[in-house]
Amino acid sequence: MKDQQPEPHQHREPLVETRGEEFTELPETGEPARASQGPKLTPEQIEADWLKNVYRGDMPQLTWRAVIMGSLLGAFMSLSNLYVGLKTGWGLGVAITACILSFAICRTLSAVLPAMGEFTILENTCMQTTASSAGYSTGGTMTSAIAAYLLVTGHHIPWFPLTCWTIFLSGLGCFMSIPMKRQMINVEQLKFPSGIAAAEVLKSLHTKGADAADKAKSLGSAGLLGAAVAWLRDAGIPKALAIPGMLKFPGTINGYPLDKLTISVELSTIMVAAGAIIGWKVGWSMLLGACINYGVLAPWMAKLGAIDPKLGYREIVRWSTWTGASLMATSGLFMFALQWRTVLRALSGITGIFLPRASKTADQLAHIEVPASWFLTGLAISGLGCMAVLKYYFGTTLWMGFVAVAMTFFLSIVACRATGETDTVPIGAMGKITQLMFGVLAPSNITTNLMTASVTAGAAGASADLLTSLKTGYLLGANPRKQFLAQLLGIIAGLVVVVPAFYILVPDATALGTDKWPAPSAQVWAAVARLLANGFEALHPTARWGLLVGALLGILIPTLERMAPKYHRFIPSAMGLGLAFVIPFFNALSMFIGAAITTVLEKKKPQLADKYVVTVASGFIAGESLLGVAIALLAATGLLAG
Repeated sequence: MKDQQPEPHQHREPLVETRGEEFTELPETGEPARASQGPKLTPEQIEADWLKNVYRGDMPQLTWRAVIMGSLLGAFMSLSNLYVGLKTGWGLGVAITACILSFAICRTLSAVLPAMGEFTILENTCMQTTASSAGYSTGGTMTSAIAAYLLVTGHHIPWFPLTCWTIFLSGLGCFMSIPMKRQMINVEQLKFPSGIAAAEVLKSLHTKGADAADKAKSLGSAGLLGAAVAWLRDAGIPKALAIPGMLKFPGTINGYPLDKLTISVELSTIMVAAGAIIGWKVGWSMLLGACINYGVLAPWMAKLGAIDPKLGYREIVRWSTWTGASLMATSGLFMFALQWRTVLRALSGITGIFLPRASKTADQLAHIEVPASWFLTGLAISGLGCMAVLKYYFGTTLWMGFVAVAMTFFLSIVACRATGETDTVPIGAMGKITQLMFGVLAPSNITTNLMTASVTAGAAGASADLLTSLKTGYLLGANPRKQFLAQLLGIIAGLVVVVPAFYILVPDATALGTDKWPAPSAQVWAAVARLLANGFEALHPTARWGLLVGALLGILIPTLERMAPKYHRFIPSAMGLGLAFVIPFFNALSMFIGAAITTVLEKKKPQLADKYVVTVASGFIAGESLLGVAIALLAATGLLAG
């Protein structure tokens, strides 16, 4: 796998940078030209320019050291995403985090073992690709559909079918990204903003010594602080320095203690860091929703008998999930419908994905792009594998399994384009579309509803996220075939740790929906499946009203944002508002604090915020989540006294 050092050449950005217009020649200034300023370039001309001026040739990339370190980093990233997903329901992007972590690891190894030499920027890209693949491909389905299956059935999926399911589903998403990459990244030059940001981070780290050192130090310091908080809180060693998990507020609301309403402060850096990443609008929307849900509705519903007067997170969320789930589901589907132009462009691009180019010349990138035979073979193996698991373990008919896989292909195209244009992966909407469809095809069958939706959401989301890493490699001149192999290795790295870790962290259904593991994403998936199976009559009347109000708000909020764009910042985020109904108040409060700190810093010290916010937040998330997982695993196996 060791590559040869290439001849030095002048590296620059692709001829046509990412934008929405047609592709044209660059004027002498070097700036992108509008469509009216020059002749339209053919796909062959675009790719020829990239091959000549951007591609870095045989620069070391998929080396053994990069693969090993990327796999180890990917294993840790998948654990981190599992932890964060069970805590918040959010699948935080790992591309930039993986870039910074991979660079920090490489810098440390080079300092400790000088004989290893410096890692190249493409080796870092390979490590980041492997780590991102592990985090994107294996963790998301665990914290959504798999956890929801545990909630509705009361038992775990056995190890063998779960392992097969995870690897086939991850592979399906990975192989589906092959034709999307060349069309959407090479030819259409879609933005994939997080991919651009990751490329800029890597270039900055590799070209600015002082800046790179500062970022590495801040990452390490934040990681150590986050790990220290997790150790003192969860392990409590030494006892003299142990800190509590919660700080309780005195007082009551309508006679109910605040802590029973989850109104308290959690001593955690990870939620504050997550808030710093999600931004101000989502942050204040979550706090608003939490105040309404836990400060107003929960005490009121307890008085009416809709919620058990004992309260606590589990009892409250059994009622509030319906409002939050309907708000998030309808807003996601409605916003998806509002992007009908994106959908049409995506579907119209199918011919561009499969039909051969009209050029009479040979394909110049055939030796480095992933061949179509890999796509067809991988799609057949992973698709048939998903259908087999659906048939022989979940009892889904083969034709329904085929429909799920076929839907996944079309929705993957839409998800990839939406990610390329907006940097938002519509995983929730993808899953809900499938759930609604199979609610008609297989009414009252909760298992089929959940697992067919898992195919669509898991594979479509993974393919869209993986294109983000491929965009980073494209901008840096990486070999796309080697990057794809790094993605496949990432799936294996994530699979090795995430399946056993899920069993240990979540031993049974009672562990979900608790203060420790709120699992909001799983709560929403399970709620939709139960509703489609049992009907509205099974709900308490107030829950039905909450369902209706949430659905209406899910349509009203995006409509207001469209109608009054000037007041966009005053309109709450539908997803943030809905999420507050399925996570504890203290989580929403912590995320609001993180968002507020970042907002103030961005206004007062914009350069400092631009340099350190993502780095420090990444360090907190990595440090606390990884040590938190380690402590939970040690406690579950009896190696650490709980």
